[in-house]
Amino acid sequence: MAIAKAERLMNLALCLLGTRRPLSKRELRESIEAYLEAGSDDSFNRMFERDKDDLRELGLVIETVENLEGEVGYLARRDSNRLPPITLDAEEAAALGLAAKVWQQARLAGAASGALQKLRAAGLPEDVDPYEAHGALEPRIPVHEAAFEPLMLACRDRRPVVFDYRKATAAHPEQRHVEPWALECWRGHWYLAGWDRDRGAERVFRLSRITGKVRSRGGAFLAPVPDVVTVRETVASWAGETADRSARIRLRKDAGYPLRAKATSVRELGDGWDELEIPYGHGLDAWLVEFGPDVVVLEPAELRADVVDRLRAVAKG
Repeated sequence: MAIAKAERLMNLALCLLGTRRPLSKRELRESIEAYLEAGSDDSFNRMFERDKDDLRELGLVIETVENLEGEVGYLARRDSNRLPPITLDAEEAAALGLAAKVWQQARLAGAASGALQKLRAAGLPEDVDPYEAHGALEPRIPVHEAAFEPLMLACRDRRPVVFDYRKATAAHPEQRHVEPWALECWRGHWYLAGWDRDRGAERVFRLSRITGKVRSRGGAFLAPVPDVVTVRETVASWAGETADRSARIRLRKDAGYPLRAKATSVRELGDGWDELEIPYGHGLDAWLVEFGPDVVVLEPAELRADVVDRLRAVAKG
């Protein structure tokens, strides 16, 4: 769920839960900023009806009644939406405790620590360490890139940003002006999805290729934020996950683990090289370039040519 929609649903739920009398659609529209920006009455009505249905699917009990002026009003009574006491057995509490300890960043450590205290109050025994409960498993979501924290805050606050970005096929970075939508981790790497103002299109950026500082810019977003941001699907297409053919490559021994994990067959060639057959789809050439001299494309010919062209472009830069 995109940040904009989640924020809108939260604001609507808070309005419905916080009122002592039914609120009309007119009053809700005047109370929630996203509804004020909806434009026409038809756009607002469609957005409101979808949001109301989504909240009901999430379990919020919303009543529809007439108010004193004869208008249809809406409210969510607290006694109808009160959660039962939370009870957790040792396994459930330990699993949630592991989740609470995933984040290691300083800005998120306080929230995670507070959540862990609440979990202990809800059933996680003081003498049970989540690590020990799962065979010394210590989960981590690695975030080594300095760009992560400012981009996380920019996504949350819906603030445009500027940063220098080096594409896989470029020797030097270029400045990008982006409206950030969402961050997502895929196969150990963090990616940002957003609207690239310079190119006038949706783009996905790998954080490890951002150089220098991420700088915030004032003003509102110019492009609408989609309800669903498909970060993983976009990156997967780059990596050839949507493959319909096979490619043969030579790979240096003890190199290119991600390629080995995708391989459908591996054959030793000797002299420190292996031959791999891997799925071949859109974007595989850009991915192979990242492995530099450790990879040689054998076939198909068009893939080999694409990789060579990309390497020449980097060499000329």
